[in-house]
Amino acid sequence: MAGNTMRVLVLGAYGFIGAEVVRAVRAAGFDVAGLGRSAAQAARVLPGVPFVKGDLLQLLRAEDWAPLLQGVDGVVNCAGVLQDMAPGELEAVHHTAIAALGAACAARGIPVVQVSAAGAGPEAGTEFMRSKGRGDAALRASGAAFRILKPGLVIGQDAYGGTRLLRMLAAVPLVQPVALAEAPVQCIGMADLAAAVVAALKGGLPQGTYDLVEDQPHTLEEVLAVTRAWLGFPPARLAVRFPSWLLPPVAGCADALGRLGWRSPLRKTAIAEIQNGVRGDPAAYRAATGQGMAPLNKLYHALPSGRAQRLDARMALIMPIAAAVLSVFWLASGLIGLWQLEAAANVLMDAGWSGLLAKTSVVFWSLADIALGLAILWRPWAARACLGMAAVSLLYLAAATAVTPQMWADPLGPLVKVVPGVLLALITHQLLQER
Repeated sequence: MAGNTMRVLVLGAYGFIGAEVVRAVRAAGFDVAGLGRSAAQAARVLPGVPFVKGDLLQLLRAEDWAPLLQGVDGVVNCAGVLQDMAPGELEAVHHTAIAALGAACAARGIPVVQVSAAGAGPEAGTEFMRSKGRGDAALRASGAAFRILKPGLVIGQDAYGGTRLLRMLAAVPLVQPVALAEAPVQCIGMADLAAAVVAALKGGLPQGTYDLVEDQPHTLEEVLAVTRAWLGFPPARLAVRFPSWLLPPVAGCADALGRLGWRSPLRKTAIAEIQNGVRGDPAAYRAATGQGMAPLNKLYHALPSGRAQRLDARMALIMPIAAAVLSVFWLASGLIGLWQLEAAANVLMDAGWSGLLAKTSVVFWSLADIALGLAILWRPWAARACLGMAAVSLLYLAAATAVTPQMWADPLGPLVKVVPGVLLALITHQLLQER
């Protein structure tokens, strides 16, 4: 590992941590390739970076890794999932695949840098942390040269998961909502994490396990206040502390949305991790390198902040509301059309349509409205549902203009009110785009 010409394979390369690690490792002079499931998303996030398609759910034996490790001199694992989207996903991604990777790398003399999580271990309070701990233990036992890095709450220029939740809460105007306000949190800047990975690849970090956290913990409320100040929002006039008994039903709703594909930062595991505290011991890393991690204030000072970050925080807060409003609006539109079938059909019959054709049209478009209102609730379809809503609305406007133009002069403005709905659907479509 003495030279910088080694070829490094980064798992989870286009994720929140993985993307920054890829950029840092490339900047350090290494030849980097990224591994993940979506070539299209990798091309958006990391244009120009060689990509290897691979799914950790299917790389569960050492021999499965053999073709992916050809010509590779080092591996960095930044892949992870918060909780099962399918049975056994945590165990496969965090443990079984990593045990197989360790065995394959040991046979080929390839060192592995594992990005785990502070608090991961067999006695941890969540299956996320326990499965991470099992993967760490399997890597230690594999015989491969390893460096296991266990970061605290990672603060970066981009936002995802816990970092995005912080920014969403900080974007609430006037008041500062917070639950578990006294929960202890130790942070790490993305730049410090990426630098530790580079040091591990260069051999400047001895083999071992390291918590990557700042020296002193903060309360969650303090972290929120610093985040709010960094974003440039005015201080909250009032802190609204929600009782802990509200968290289980919130987590239950978030988990239900998770089964529909929505990766809410309020899922059961995320809340449990905050309740347990995000903590680690920085002593080992300081002893190995002679330096610690930048404290919260300093790491935020090193990150540029401006209109783009404020807008992203506000839009992250608004997006779920916008999607919910669209769903309710289109479901209500369809159900009201079926409920008021006779009245709706009469409008078309007054324009000369036959009774059968008028009622068939009302039923068809009412069912289309209901389908779109349901489709936006399924995350993989949500963005396309927004485009469908805009298209159907424009078709409705065109047809109504041709068949019942007098509706434009209706004092309740049924056609005029469609225009803001089209704009909301198009805006929500953009808010739903993946990073």
